[in-house]
Amino acid sequence: MFMNLLPPSVKKYFQMSKRQRRHEVQMTLWYMPFYYILLAVLFVAVTLVLDLVLEINQYTYQFFQVNAEITRILVSTLIGGILTLSAFTLNSLLVVLTTFSGQFSPRMLLNFVADKRTQHALGVFNGNFVYVLLVFLFIGNTERETYVAVPIATIFLAFTSAVTFIYFINHATTWMQVHNITDTMKKSSEKIINQTLRKDLEQYRTKEPGDLLEEERKKAISIKAHRSGYIQLVDYRSMIAEARKDNILIQFHSQIGDYILKENQLLSYWGPGSENIDEEKYCKMINIGHKETELQDIQMGMHKLAEIAIKSLGNDDPKSAINTLHQMAELMLTVEDYITFTPYLMDKEEQVRVILLNESFASYVYRGFGYIRHYARDNHLIITEMVDALALVAESIDESKHQMLWEFACNTLDHIETKVIYELDKTFLLEAVERLADITGHQLDYYAIHRRFYPVS
Repeated sequence: MFMNLLPPSVKKYFQMSKRQRRHEVQMTLWYMPFYYILLAVLFVAVTLVLDLVLEINQYTYQFFQVNAEITRILVSTLIGGILTLSAFTLNSLLVVLTTFSGQFSPRMLLNFVADKRTQHALGVFNGNFVYVLLVFLFIGNTERETYVAVPIATIFLAFTSAVTFIYFINHATTWMQVHNITDTMKKSSEKIINQTLRKDLEQYRTKEPGDLLEEERKKAISIKAHRSGYIQLVDYRSMIAEARKDNILIQFHSQIGDYILKENQLLSYWGPGSENIDEEKYCKMINIGHKETELQDIQMGMHKLAEIAIKSLGNDDPKSAINTLHQMAELMLTVEDYITFTPYLMDKEEQVRVILLNESFASYVYRGFGYIRHYARDNHLIITEMVDALALVAESIDESKHQMLWEFACNTLDHIETKVIYELDKTFLLEAVERLADITGHQLDYYAIHRRFYPVS
């Protein structure tokens, strides 16, 4: 009954899982300011008790005592001053968000909003404004002649607001620099890999499929999606535990980040205990929503990085695109180090219980570099830097991935018109290809590419 009285914007938080709710709340503007306002209310109570109840003016030097009239003037003046700084801060915030949306990617807006420095700056202004407003309300009707705690606290908070304003402007201008944006996006993706994917998946992965109950698989039962939307979050731990109890195997037909329609096939299961399964139980372990989230979707972070490069190419800013390629290359190392490319998740008895869609390192390379090369087209400078980045990746990862990196680079070169490329562009591009060929062991293949650009007459 109570839930029906709540507005939809608030009700949605109660319908989320604990993990998703924490993530969504941290991505809102009111999260940190709310705590600062509570702290301000507490601070108001402390200072009023010191001045009105404990009367600390009796125990302080005359220098710290301020006349009541002057105190009221001070507080009333700072109400307008702090409100003005808050207005300038919000205006700067809107400018930053507009710039991000137009020049980089609209999906990056939440990253700036969720940044702790942004949240703390807004919290300071809101908390300080609430403090001076409440203090002015309480000291206006008292008959005290002097105050100590109230004027000192008010001056301190006004000073804090002025410093915070300068700090926020510096933070906004620094955050908007492309190298900082790309580094932030890369670290965000690495955090997903290190803290989320490793915790949720890696401890359960196994390369050996073992007994997949192939005879039972012929009688597999499908579970349809109960709503349309993006697959946002899966509770793999609970799913594996429940599948073990029910003695079944579960196979996914979509992966995190995929968009599915209602009644599309979501899961299928089979096994000795498949006759009396509570399918609703497993559906509740999969969150499906109207938007993509980064909680378990590493590819969304790659999309953001790729969009920065694509926007940079559209704005004739090759240096920003090159910086993005370097960050993407570093992210590929994290993917290779921490993700095991096997679809099998096992329980504590080493019996496979969940089968995911097959993923490969090639799919991550495509998500990262493939989108950029599509929009780079005949931009030979960017293609050269991309081949250089692939060579750097190849030098740092396992040799088993070299063939795929070489094929990706060759496929990229196949779409270059050799007759319309400048001579120096051709030279530097072939140097980058030769470096990649030396690392991946494809020197003979490199000579074929060289002859394509310099055919023997």
